[in-house]
Amino acid sequence: MTERGEKQEKGRREQTEGHGDESRERENEGLRARLDKLSNALDAQRGADSAEAGLGHAGPSHASTGEAMGLAARVLSEFVAAVIVGAFIGWWIDRVAGTTPAFLVIFLLMGAAAGFWNVYRIAMKPPDSEGR
Repeated sequence: MTERGEKQEKGRREQTEGHGDESRERENEGLRARLDKLSNALDAQRGADSAEAGLGHAGPSHASTGEAMGLAARVLSEFVAAVIVGAFIGWWIDRVAGTTPAFLVIFLLMGAAAGFWNVYRIAMKPPDSEGR
């Protein structure tokens, strides 16, 4: 009887494995269909992104960010330098002449005006121009 019981048990396992293979196949087909759907959606999104990039809707590039930061540093340095130079010239004239800080104030204001003028010239320059 034990042989007969072992054969029946083996037959049941084979049937169960057969059903397991079928369910695995169905599950794999479902996963494949889902993967195909997601792949198609991803391809469509990539196509839309590349079309937007061609129309100029993309964000700023690293090069343009670097150029903007360089321009900002130039504007700041030109303005600060003009104010400092004006203040130094005024202070020097006051010291040599032995006067009150009248020349310091006058040349400080002139330096600030020169700094604003430099910033204005930089801002009004067309973006395509190469020379400074």
